Amino acid sequence: MKFTPLAAVITLSAFCPSLFAEKVGPWDLDALKANVPTMKWLRQDQPIYSLTYSGEKYQGHNTEVFAFYASPITLGEAKAGTKFPGVVLIHGGGGTAFAEWVQLWAKRGYAAIAMDLNGSRPPEVEFDTKGIAIGNGHRGTRTRLTNGGPPHGAPEKFDSIGGDTSDDWPFHAAASVIRAHTLLRSFTEVDADHTAVTGISWGGYTTCLVASLDDRFKAAVPIYGCGFLHEGESVQKPSIDKLGDRKAVWVKEYDPGSLLPRCRVPIMFVNGTNDIHYVLDSYMKSYAVVPGEKHIRIQVNMPHGHPPGWAPQEIGLFIDSKCRAGKALPVLSKPVIEGDEVRVSAQSETALKKAELHYTTDSGLRSKRTWKILPASMAGSVITAAKPPAEANTWFIAVTDERDAMVSTPVTLTP
Repeated sequence: MKFTPLAAVITLSAFCPSLFAEKVGPWDLDALKANVPTMKWLRQDQPIYSLTYSGEKYQGHNTEVFAFYASPITLGEAKAGTKFPGVVLIHGGGGTAFAEWVQLWAKRGYAAIAMDLNGSRPPEVEFDTKGIAIGNGHRGTRTRLTNGGPPHGAPEKFDSIGGDTSDDWPFHAAASVIRAHTLLRSFTEVDADHTAVTGISWGGYTTCLVASLDDRFKAAVPIYGCGFLHEGESVQKPSIDKLGDRKAVWVKEYDPGSLLPRCRVPIMFVNGTNDIHYVLDSYMKSYAVVPGEKHIRIQVNMPHGHPPGWAPQEIGLFIDSKCRAGKALPVLSKPVIEGDEVRVSAQSETALKKAELHYTTDSGLRSKRTWKILPASMAGSVITAAKPPAEANTWFIAVTDERDAMVSTPVTLTP
């Protein structure tokens, strides 16, 4: 029988599906997307539910992952049968599943899931007199799960690279998040076509991985976390350098800089100018390699932490614009220097209120530099500022709209 090339592909894929399975690095994406993980409710008698779901094998045994889940229905603020967009929340180093974070998103109108990526679980949720979840992730003792995955430590993040991937924390972290996404999409109250992911610090790192692997998301917001951790001033660089001959493998498999060129999910990077964990050099390289829709919000001296990380309102506004038809954040062009001025064009559904040029002339560690501000003028969609001083080595323009939502241009860096 004579086949056309397409017919041949279809026939081969029917008999040998493994030849066409989507596998990236150690992740079997077809399986992670298609197979809803086995799950078990632990508590459904509070506004914030708790559960476990199946993870990847670790040290030869099956694993389970702990998570909190909430929606407007579990909070008693919506009727059964209503559907909501979904959001997956990824904690950072030293963190866990945060009940208050899940509740914040449920009150925003989302079905939210937050998992623990340390093979453990936090204390039970407690509520104040107003029904607001108390910071469970910052109090009490976390309990190691009997069948927990790898701990969230440097040996599991870096030193285990090489050979079997089942003991690598980055492999488990990304897989556990994608599994949580698949589980979330299976819930009847979730609008499976409108889901987002956001994570803080190491959770931002994992968000970069997941946004590059799981194209079902409509939006991704990595906070602080980025790639190119093997370069520049990254505090992770020494741990990667000491891998020796295995360094290249770690960078290829687990550094987001190697995977972000795959990213087709609209993504918004959120960071501060002086972050010591994810410095601007690595951050802007990560931003630059994303080929699709991308946005950025750089805040001068943004503090590093979980509550400061989930606080910026722009995170919710960006995700709303992709999952709930909310008004988009302003979109800024790359700055262009013309004579003694810098010009930026802005596209915005909202009125713009303020524009500023931020720059530093300091040298040394970027995390230690002092920043200065110059006002910029706005005329219609054109923003104009004085050209940065000749000695300025790092600068960007930030714009604030009528909602007090701030976005920025990509950061210009010179040695």
